[in-house]
Amino acid sequence: MTTSSKLPHRKLGNNGPLVSAIGLGCMSLSGVYGANDDAATPDLIRHAIDQGIDFLDSADLYGWGHNEELLGRSLKGLRDKVVIATKFGQVKTATGQGVDGRPAYVQQACEASLKRLGIETIDLYYQHRIDPNVPIEDTVGAMARLVEQGKVRHLGLCEARPETIRRAHKIHPLAAVQTEYSLLYRSEAEETLQATRALGISFVAYSPLGRGFLTGQIHSQADIAGDRRGDHPRFSGDNFARNRDLVGSVVAIAREKACTPSQLVLAWLLGQGQDIVPIPGTKQRARLDENIGALKVTLSAEELARISAAIPPGAVAGERYPAGAMKAVYL
Repeated sequence: MTTSSKLPHRKLGNNGPLVSAIGLGCMSLSGVYGANDDAATPDLIRHAIDQGIDFLDSADLYGWGHNEELLGRSLKGLRDKVVIATKFGQVKTATGQGVDGRPAYVQQACEASLKRLGIETIDLYYQHRIDPNVPIEDTVGAMARLVEQGKVRHLGLCEARPETIRRAHKIHPLAAVQTEYSLLYRSEAEETLQATRALGISFVAYSPLGRGFLTGQIHSQADIAGDRRGDHPRFSGDNFARNRDLVGSVVAIAREKACTPSQLVLAWLLGQGQDIVPIPGTKQRARLDENIGALKVTLSAEELARISAAIPPGAVAGERYPAGAMKAVYL
């Protein structure tokens, strides 16, 4: 891969690749937050690469394969310019959705992702959710065999608790752990960060903008009408007003810093350590450019502390997922 010099870069793990300090989460390109526009996606991806973003995050879950296929088409002729991360483990079941971490499925899922992406090797392969019915040693052992086969370069876990991370890392070194992390979700994320930091594993922060709440652009529930956030407790009932008020304090600080709220909270996250790489998602070129602008926002230690105090750990109202999905995280 050819590393762009347009943006600062951070290393994933002790032996992983260099990636742009802000990546691009691709989930929203598959109709999660409103309708997707497949025709516009290649231009967005090329624009991201032109601006210096070279870390793209997908999963076989997103659109049940649609996202990987779309990304594969968008990256024709650009493979050597990006680090591609994708995930496996979430599966359709008779009752909706489940998790499969069996070694045989690990191999099957990887080969299917490679085909959809149209590539020979996945740069970073995550287990998307931990399977409570399969020892993590067995799942990561199967992932390690993918590395031996040359189908995967580096391994990661998503939404894993510290003890699970430590057990997995003994089987094969992890380059990254991906977990939600933002001013609106900190307690468990920062416990995870302590574990990854001790082991030399990078922390990839998804939903760093609080699923849009931290942009300061969500003022009423009408602003999220028609997408899945309406089912999330943070965006429901009295929780919505409480969290909107919390975000108001961030908006005020951003105004003082002459930047947008998105830029402020991304700069805060980047300021928590060089081992953190946020991957905000967007379908819009203007938002992507805005997010990149966070790299130009300089925060002093005092300002970082002030922003941390504006939304302290545990202040957010409501869980980050509906009840059923909460049972599958931090395992």
